[in-house]
Amino acid sequence: MTMPDVKHRFIPYGRQWIDQDDIDAVVEVLKGDYLTTGPYIEQFEEAIAEYTGARYAVAFANGTAALHGACFAAGITEGDEVITTPMTFAASANCVLYQGGTPVFADIDEKTYNIDPQEIEKKITAKTKAIIPVDFTGQPVDLDEILEIARRHNLVVIEDAAHALGATYKERKIGSISDMTMFSFHPVKHITSGEGGIITTNHRDYYETLVQFRQHGITRDPDRLQNPDEGPWFYEMHFLGYNYRMTDIQAALGTSQMKKLDPFVERRREIVKRYNEAFSDVPGITIPFEKDDRRSSWHLYVIRLNPEHLKNADRKRIFEALRTQQIGVNVHYIPVHYHPYYRERGYEKGSYPIAEKLYEEMMTLPLFPAMEDDDVQHVIDTVKHIMSTYSR
Repeated sequence: MTMPDVKHRFIPYGRQWIDQDDIDAVVEVLKGDYLTTGPYIEQFEEAIAEYTGARYAVAFANGTAALHGACFAAGITEGDEVITTPMTFAASANCVLYQGGTPVFADIDEKTYNIDPQEIEKKITAKTKAIIPVDFTGQPVDLDEILEIARRHNLVVIEDAAHALGATYKERKIGSISDMTMFSFHPVKHITSGEGGIITTNHRDYYETLVQFRQHGITRDPDRLQNPDEGPWFYEMHFLGYNYRMTDIQAALGTSQMKKLDPFVERRREIVKRYNEAFSDVPGITIPFEKDDRRSSWHLYVIRLNPEHLKNADRKRIFEALRTQQIGVNVHYIPVHYHPYYRERGYEKGSYPIAEKLYEEMMTLPLFPAMEDDDVQHVIDTVKHIMSTYSR
């Protein structure tokens, strides 16, 4: 096999797909009366709630802010522990720290790379207040098992579904199952609002708290005011919230993008099918595993490199060789407890062996709906060539 053409354009691991309808939606806002909090916020929230089957949705400036809001609504405070996975972006744990709580990591399942319910059970103490499972790469976690553990121990489940908009668990859409579910709309996600995040929930009390939290803890709702007769201008701050509001510009883009979500997810699945067929028999590569009772929405396509099949090469060399050929591979993620901030606070390497072994072997290949067929083939040909070059 000859080396693919190095002149091929750079293919990132993920990127947005914006069309004229999206541009027109944003321009309409720019010409209107509202740029910040306006009517598109509610439209976007309604679109997400309807799609997921949740009763409520509350939009935030970004996914991290949404997770912070969920932790506040769950009542997490100083002294509380929250169990999450080390194989995630730092925000999944940082949101607990924002509330004065303590993140507690539980190791992952070696096949799905999601948090292992049995490991969650081992980490529960009298201080545990919540669980933040992460739908890693877009494959839903073992929700039945996790929710059963939560109910038994009176814990709140905040599902970090930043990767999983459009995914299903036992034929139910993600977003309507856990106590609260977070979706992210960063440009590499399934749809984008530039930056943005949202919490879906079926609980009225969580919904009301989240709405107030994102606007400084302030409310104008007459039913919540302590002095409702003061006047129509009146508002009250009941707790210390934050300015985490999404703009109408973001919401207009997100609402337009929602109309294309299903085709976007189907295109991702088509690309994954081609990848799986191409790499399933390549020595040294393990392709992702998907459980039969759920459908991933495939935010990421993560392969594992088997070091025993490589000669004179390691992951770094394979990574650099692919980048040289315009393949924008990445690694998702550096385990949270590896970061200096966490190590300085007592989190140690060696504590979560399955997650740590995965990190040493994993690599993310490009996957996004706007990939053309020749982009996909370039990735396949290049990966196969480089793996054959460095295979024993």
